[in-house]
Amino acid sequence: MRRSRKAKIVATLGPASSDKEEIRALFSCGADVFRLNFSHGSHEDHKARYDTIREIERELDRPIGIMADMQGPKLRIGTVRDGAVDLEAGQPFRLDLDPAVGDEKRACLPHHEIFAAISPGTSLLIDDGKLRLEVQESTPDHAITKVVTGGPLRDRKGVNLPGVILPISPLTEKDRADLEFALGLGVDWVALSFVQRPEDLTEARRLIGDRAAIMTKVEKPAALDCLPQLVALSDAMMVARGDLGVEMPPETIPARQKQIIHASRLSGVPVVVATQMLESMITAPTPTRAEASDVATAIYDGADAVMLSAETAAGDYPNEAVSIMDRIIQSTEGDPSYLGIIHARDGEAEATGADAISTAAAQVAATIATAAIVNYTMSGSTALRAARQRPNVPILVLTNELRTARRLAVLWGAHCVHTEDVSNTQEMVEKASRIAVREGFANLGDNLAITAGVPFKTPGTTNMLRIAKVDH
Repeated sequence: MRRSRKAKIVATLGPASSDKEEIRALFSCGADVFRLNFSHGSHEDHKARYDTIREIERELDRPIGIMADMQGPKLRIGTVRDGAVDLEAGQPFRLDLDPAVGDEKRACLPHHEIFAAISPGTSLLIDDGKLRLEVQESTPDHAITKVVTGGPLRDRKGVNLPGVILPISPLTEKDRADLEFALGLGVDWVALSFVQRPEDLTEARRLIGDRAAIMTKVEKPAALDCLPQLVALSDAMMVARGDLGVEMPPETIPARQKQIIHASRLSGVPVVVATQMLESMITAPTPTRAEASDVATAIYDGADAVMLSAETAAGDYPNEAVSIMDRIIQSTEGDPSYLGIIHARDGEAEATGADAISTAAAQVAATIATAAIVNYTMSGSTALRAARQRPNVPILVLTNELRTARRLAVLWGAHCVHTEDVSNTQEMVEKASRIAVREGFANLGDNLAITAGVPFKTPGTTNMLRIAKVDH
């Protein structure tokens, strides 16, 4: 099941991809990590899908990553008469805490935190920005607004507040229950929605501990103001362009995407680009040319992975969506200018022995055309350093920790194999050679660049680079 590409694919599961054959087909088509979206579905649904993934993993003997994506604090308008009322530009409109059904003059906004944070001049976007209101007056329990952009106001539509930092945790009571359930299942990644500040991640880390890795979704402009701190506190980042694209002008999103990817790569933190990548394939068997270019742009930017949402969760062509994304990535990485583009903004290696070894391994791979870099690791930190270099050959990761292999399924260039650790240098070379041939990375006579730590079986000791020839 070796992939013919280095960037990875995250596929969301849902009604269109629930049974074993459907999930197995998605993996065969190219999905490396499966996302369980806790904004939809019951705990029973997610458990069934989790168990199915693990069954497929055992059958195929390939580590598969599983991500639990928390819903986060969804801010929504209340109900309105007949399910929808029309608002006209220029008219006044009241928002308050009264749960009574709304009409053309007022509606419930059941979030006291919003009233505590807004002031005259604040913009409120409703229904992904289709409606825009501007606050004229505000109190702790209501606001008088002016309709700037009118249209139908429908029940329970989402509310966004560009530029406003809300005094709320990214983990609601629902999220906390979902989180404990997901951690009990054994998910590898927890994706946190609507992170605004470093304190949000400190709280999440306290709850999660080392039971799962944390992926921070950047979908609030406030997160960009403290991006370096968020990257430092996260195990991975996600460019969540849906809500970010509502709260910021659309013309700014491409530059923000590059900013997030660059900051993540400098720190050696995996980064995923998500939302509307192949949106038209929810109902069409092929993507638009613009969508194909969008996926390719994320790959040229150096993203570790790209993600499919409704395309695989609820679309009519889930397998086709994964297959075409796989082909777009392969084609992009096959461009002769690809490596030059992604190395154009490389950062400096950290002044550590492990970084020096990883940098040297990438240089060796380029100089003597090794078939692969073989990386022995327990925690995965050495593999992260190796991928940060974006070497021109695959990274074969050998680890005795299954959860490490699963977490690294999202990492650029990493092909992970769960195997017992080695005890000496000869065993290290022999095992690396045997697995490299078995997994399709090397043939007799090929060179391998092998990194490991001495003493063996000790985490955090990467201090050896060995060039070895596959001789049997």
